[in-house]
Amino acid sequence: MENKEIEIVVYGAEQICPSCVNMPSSRETYDWLQAAVARKYPNQPFKISYVDITIPHEDEEKRIFAERVVEEDMFYPVVLIEGKIVGEGNPRLKTIYAEMEKYGYNA
Repeated sequence: MENKEIEIVVYGAEQICPSCVNMPSSRETYDWLQAAVARKYPNQPFKISYVDITIPHEDEEKRIFAERVVEEDMFYPVVLIEGKIVGEGNPRLKTIYAEMEKYGYNA
């Protein structure tokens, strides 16, 4: 089965969320996730992007979700795969990998 190149989006802010003290920053989570996924699924393309919830994004879908993160007081970083929330605050690799495997990724 040919993999669809999925998109992982990490929503966050430079400021660590008040409920997430002592956790990595959103940017650190993004970097860590990018490295972990690339290691787990070598030669299987995926796209990962970081959206700062404090800066309006040019992509309307991303801008709307970033506003939702702020309005609903979600714990960030919030990780989405193909538009589905797979992690909030302190995302778990196991959950992210399980979602990716639904799209045909395999270790």
